[in-house]
Amino acid sequence: MNFRNILYALACLSFSVILGAAIYEHTALWPAAFSEPPKSLSVFQGPYRLNAGLFWMFIHPVTILLLVMTLIVSWKTNRRKPVLFTMTGYIIILLATFSFFVPELLELTGTPYSNTVDPSLQVRGSRWITLSLVRAGVLIVLAINLLLGLTERE
Repeated sequence: MNFRNILYALACLSFSVILGAAIYEHTALWPAAFSEPPKSLSVFQGPYRLNAGLFWMFIHPVTILLLVMTLIVSWKTNRRKPVLFTMTGYIIILLATFSFFVPELLELTGTPYSNTVDPSLQVRGSRWITLSLVRAGVLIVLAINLLLGLTERE
C-alpha cells in the first residue's frame, strides 16, 4: 500500500459517502417531504429543523480536494482517465446543483408552514425529485467508474 493508493481509496470513499447520502435522502426524506407541501415541509422549519446543508457544505470541498490530489498523483498512471472522467462529471453535477437544485430546494423548503396542501408545490417537488434522481443516476455511473479505476495498474 502506497500513498497514491491510499489517496485514491480516500477519494473513492468520499465520493461514495456523497452517493450514499443522496440515496438516503431520496428514499427516506424527499418522498415524505414533498408528499403534501407545505404541510409536509415542517421538518425543515422551526428550531429543530433538519439542516442537511451542513453535511453537504463539508463533504463537497473534501471530495473535490481528494479528487484533485488523486488526479495529481495519478497523472502519469492508467488511473488518470477514471479520476479525470469522474472529476469532470462531478464538477458538472455541482454546477447543476448550485445553479438549480439548491436554489429550488431552498425556495420549496422555505415555504411557510400551512396545514394545507398546495398542488403547485407538489408538482415542483415532484419535478425536483425526478431531476435529482437523474443526477443520482449520473453519480452512480461516476462512482462505478472511479471505483473501477482502482483495478488499473499504476
